[in-house]
Amino acid sequence: MKTSEKPQIPADILAKWQRVIDLASAMAQVPAGLIMKTDPPRHSVLIKSTGKENPYRVGQKFELGPELYCQEVIARDDELVVEDANCDPVWQNNEDLEYGMSFYMGYPLRWPDGALLGTLCVLDSSSNERALQCRDLLIEFRSLIEADLSLLTEIARREKAENQLRKLLAGLEQTVDSRTKELKRANTTLQVLVERMASSREEFEADIIRQLEALVKPHMNTLHSKGAVAPEYAVYLELLESSLASITSQFAAANTARFESLTQKETEVAQLILHGKSTKDIARAMFRETSTIDYHRSNIRRKLGLERDISLRSHLMSLQE
Repeated sequence: MKTSEKPQIPADILAKWQRVIDLASAMAQVPAGLIMKTDPPRHSVLIKSTGKENPYRVGQKFELGPELYCQEVIARDDELVVEDANCDPVWQNNEDLEYGMSFYMGYPLRWPDGALLGTLCVLDSSSNERALQCRDLLIEFRSLIEADLSLLTEIARREKAENQLRKLLAGLEQTVDSRTKELKRANTTLQVLVERMASSREEFEADIIRQLEALVKPHMNTLHSKGAVAPEYAVYLELLESSLASITSQFAAANTARFESLTQKETEVAQLILHGKSTKDIARAMFRETSTIDYHRSNIRRKLGLERDISLRSHLMSLQE
């Protein structure tokens, strides 16, 4: 996470840090305690200990460079103790000497991902043995501050995750709503198509019936009334009339399904039985021996799963109901 993307430090946390730096300054007996915030190339005062002897002000900025104590803390990423800058040629040009601060003890402050927040430090105008004895205390204060940074990071992470989840849920709700509307439209379209198909089927069936009535039935009546068909074929004329009647009523769909397991001859025998013809009548009409017709009747019973004590014709008639 970039520094610019770090969570804002709320006022209640800043107030707690203010109490921490005041307590650290009092226990170390130093005039200045600071929490510095680093935004390269600037290094500014985020919080300062209260007291008239503290020469720094909140928001005061410094340029990061070798003349700055905090620069060395950041470079080391560790503790820096300068007991007396006036006696140390390395720090003789240090900017803090302008404020009379020759004693320095500081620690880096980092976010959980290692990004730099700044530094925690105490300063005095002379070597301070009391402050040196408070090193462990300052380290604990640093841990407290970094624990707050971890908490803020976790809160920000959760808020970001919750926002993403809300956006995802909103997107899912929108998608569901959109899909629901699409399904409703599709269902409406399907209903219209089904209605149209039903209407078209009815029109088709009605047209077939009209054509049968107009083109076929008159010729059947003619054949029947004038006796144009030989007696032995009259039974087929009756079958033809019956089949046409069945077609005009329901297109023989159910009957066709019932006789799917039968051969063509068996189907023919079954239809003749259905119309009340005896074995002799059927044999005469089909130019077959009665034994052949009995053979077909036996096969029909077997394929229809019919017991011997049940009338074949009665069973065939029941299938038409």
